[in-house]
Amino acid sequence: MSLKKYSWEISQNEEHPAGKAMLYATGLTDKKMNQPFVGVASCGYESNPCNMHLNDFAGLIKASSQEHDLTGLVFNTIGISDGTTMGTMGMRYSLVSREIIADSVESFIIGHSFDGCISVAGCDKNMPGALMGMIRTNRPSILVYGGTIASGNYKGEKLNIVSAFEAFGKRVNGNISDEDYDGVIRNSCPGKGACGGMYTANTMSSAIEAMGMSLPYSASYPANSPEKLRECREVNKYMKILLEKDLKPSDIITKKSLENAVTVIIALGGSTNAVMHIIAIAKTAGIDFTIQDFKAINAKTPMIGDFKPSGRFMMEDLHEQGGLPAFMKYMLQNGFLHGDCLTVTGKTLAENLEGIDAIVPSLVNVIHPLEQPIKDIGHLCILDGNLAPEGAVAKITGKEGSSFTGPARVFDSEQEANDAIRDHKVKKGEVLVIRNIGPKGGPGMPEMLKPTSMIIGAGLGSDVALITDGRFSGGTHGFVVGHVTPEAYLGGPIGLLRDGDLITIDAEGLKLTCNVDDEELARRKETWRRKESEGLQGTLKKYNLLVSTASEGCVTDKQ
Repeated sequence: MSLKKYSWEISQNEEHPAGKAMLYATGLTDKKMNQPFVGVASCGYESNPCNMHLNDFAGLIKASSQEHDLTGLVFNTIGISDGTTMGTMGMRYSLVSREIIADSVESFIIGHSFDGCISVAGCDKNMPGALMGMIRTNRPSILVYGGTIASGNYKGEKLNIVSAFEAFGKRVNGNISDEDYDGVIRNSCPGKGACGGMYTANTMSSAIEAMGMSLPYSASYPANSPEKLRECREVNKYMKILLEKDLKPSDIITKKSLENAVTVIIALGGSTNAVMHIIAIAKTAGIDFTIQDFKAINAKTPMIGDFKPSGRFMMEDLHEQGGLPAFMKYMLQNGFLHGDCLTVTGKTLAENLEGIDAIVPSLVNVIHPLEQPIKDIGHLCILDGNLAPEGAVAKITGKEGSSFTGPARVFDSEQEANDAIRDHKVKKGEVLVIRNIGPKGGPGMPEMLKPTSMIIGAGLGSDVALITDGRFSGGTHGFVVGHVTPEAYLGGPIGLLRDGDLITIDAEGLKLTCNVDDEELARRKETWRRKESEGLQGTLKKYNLLVSTASEGCVTDKQ
């Protein structure tokens, strides 16, 4: 069987001379013309640490392709930095970028008749976006994670990107000097790599490795490690195997492999963003996987990863103790994973883990024993109730308590909430409601790391809760609920709340409710008026028209 299943059309087809002429113009030799074409999709750009090195990795992958008789051809797609855009208008484009990346990868691979794709991604929307694009093409594909950042240090304190956000809350509250505030900002991110805790980037890299679409260790190799460079050099070896076996994403991503992904991220204490990303991946792959599957897996999976933001450790610490494969070996030995799922090595998950020693869990280490978990069941709570009839997502690690009841303090924008927190107008016991920032209402469902970090920095983390139809960064912690569906823009109950309404977040009963009865909500609905987004054009206008709900994964290509 020819491995040039698609690329023959532009490189060997005698009836398509113009295509061949253009390829010769790029410097391709006859040898390279006759090898399979592998697109190397880079999400690299210069303005954030998560992505600034990805073009170098893509170049290394391209160069090493010749060692395996493959022709690597680099192309680029975009990325939007959550950390950079947080609290600005730019954050509205963050989740939207996932769809643009998926569209780019799909368009380029099919448009240029490539036989396979290796995507190099760093930040959290890059990875699901690139994977969704590769699923759509359904050609042999591998994702390479750009790797985690090293921890920063200032005056002996270990820092990460969330340290900078929380420092602002401390400054507003008068708990940090200007000198130390500046010192934290300058030292939080020491170089290349994605945010170092179990935030969304490391959550999604772990999920994608667990579902079989990355090579073993890809999720936990640091960005600046020799092991990450070796992964880039070796990935073409496995691409050749996939081409020879004609193994595609549809052969690897199954209901069982998605269950593996969710089990891993729940056990590690991963980000709430994983819920919408994995649902979007499932929808793209045509697999029936919903928030109810998350709910079922969450109910039987203990949380044992002691990672920031709520815990003590970073992904670099897991790397030092054997990496994600050592953790997965421990989970497999204890019956939590499906070992028979295929992976991009051409082998099953169990076969990949055969020669790997399981991590040794400890109460003073990154991974706690299953018998002594941080939380008996998972932390990704799927809530419903009269405030979220179609679902909501909370990240409750147990350190916040199991329930919170308080009067609503309603804000119709993030800026209003940030101003109230900054001006010390938020009172202990309140439930802050930030609405009209959902998928359609934002549009783009921005992350609320700035207000939650200000709350933590101001010392109100255990005294104030927050609910929103927006979403949260993986760096968020505290008593917070996001993805409230239906969103306010669609007339959901969150859009009908008024100051003083009593709200209850029940993490044990998995309910999000207010003390307003159905009749009163119906009366309020009669006078409700949608808050229209002003000045929408181009990207955001299209997203507003096409995007599905948070509980449906915020996809724009509805099945």
